[in-house]
Amino acid sequence: MTTEAAEAAGALQAHRPMLLGLAYRLLGSRHDAEDVLQEAYLRWLRVDRSTVDEPRRYLSRVVTRLALDRLRSRQAARETYVGTWLPEPVPTEPSPFGPLDRAELRDSLSTALLHVLERLTPPERAVYVLHTAFELPYAEIAEILDRTPQDCRQLHHRAVTRVRQEQRRFTASRSERERLLDAFLAAARDGDLATLTGLVASDATAWNDGGGRVRAARNPVFGADRVARFFAGIYGPDRDWTMRRVELNGEPAALMTGQDGNTYALTIAAADGRITGIYVVGNPTKVPAAS
Repeated sequence: MTTEAAEAAGALQAHRPMLLGLAYRLLGSRHDAEDVLQEAYLRWLRVDRSTVDEPRRYLSRVVTRLALDRLRSRQAARETYVGTWLPEPVPTEPSPFGPLDRAELRDSLSTALLHVLERLTPPERAVYVLHTAFELPYAEIAEILDRTPQDCRQLHHRAVTRVRQEQRRFTASRSERERLLDAFLAAARDGDLATLTGLVASDATAWNDGGGRVRAARNPVFGADRVARFFAGIYGPDRDWTMRRVELNGEPAALMTGQDGNTYALTIAAADGRITGIYVVGNPTKVPAAS
């Protein structure tokens, strides 16, 4: 590696956790985020860096634009994806995205929120992430997106309105989610339908992402009774699962490995003392290693 390339790589590395976190929040995929950072590095190598006053701002702009291009281009792929698409779970102990010392940074990684962000347009998602998670002013976001600050303000308002409609379903504290997750897993293991039903909100939904590679429900499972029966049937006492509690996306989670060796990552959303959403990712291209 030449001295110039080494200096360029060093500059990128200095900002890598933030840039990776930005790309991941925009894409919901660690794999895609890494690809975006690689392309950003190649562009960083080609640019006249003597003209760049703030590498962090320049690289943030490049990463955001590359991520938006990828968001737009993958719509066709989503149409052929088998079953439900869920964000790729990422271990965050330690966090590859840098310190999660602000609530906005940690909360913006949650599976529940990333799932909601999938329903926004790419520009809405970009403005929401840049302003809410990274606290960038609208003037700087406008420069990144080639829009006016007023346009960015309106995009953020629309995004926040849509997110808040769903956020009421995942307002529980971390300690409450830990309690509910442990209780849910224990009741499912015991096949205790009554307890399971009592832990789940009446309008709860369970999403399962197998990507057509492992067994998984292709459609969402709605309602407390159906969700309880679904998980009691899968994780009940006659099933041989090993379970390990982990932190994924800054929240309590579990990695469940079956007799066939397939591992599933499970996280929940909760509000008002009940589980409102369950997210199970089994697609082996997404699931973190169980050991």
